[in-house]
Amino acid sequence: MKRLASPLLTPSLLTLLLVNVATIVIAILEEWSLPTILWSYWAQSVIIGLFQYRKMLDLKNFSTEGLKMNGKSVSATETSKKRTARFFILHYGFFHFVYALLLGSLAHSADWRSVLIAGAGFFANHWLSYRANKTQDETRMQNIGHVMIFPYLRILPMHFFVVFSLPFVGTAPALIFFLSLKTAADAAMHVVEHRYA
Repeated sequence: MKRLASPLLTPSLLTLLLVNVATIVIAILEEWSLPTILWSYWAQSVIIGLFQYRKMLDLKNFSTEGLKMNGKSVSATETSKKRTARFFILHYGFFHFVYALLLGSLAHSADWRSVLIAGAGFFANHWLSYRANKTQDETRMQNIGHVMIFPYLRILPMHFFVVFSLPFVGTAPALIFFLSLKTAADAAMHVVEHRYA
């Protein structure tokens, strides 16, 4: 993968950090319950997938090296780009549908006002990031297979830290610690995604 000459601390990364820190502060002050935290980060995962789908459709220069569909290599055409984007959104959507079913038993005890506020913050962050990086993402040569896999690489560490914090989530220091690790994982993958093709 080719490294891009761009500053590490970009406005989109700063916004991501700000939104995550604000979420941690609000979670502590309002003593968010476990269901509220889990549903908030589920919402962020869905938002990441929707914007990634849009980014895939926006691609103008891309390669399909290593990408196969039905056992056959894929050529870099508009049709294959749309098919790849559709495959991604269906697979990613199904993954989050199953995830939502698993969280379903916690739905009644979640503070949905807080989930909506967190979701709005995450959406604003990803929209600003999408706008800030749109021209670069459209025009630089990217491997569409890598673009498709980035959301999974980004959300798995994020949810790993949240899920493994569950036994300790009742204490404020533990909540700060584990959600800070989640934020670090999220920020690291944001940097990787926007600095490498």
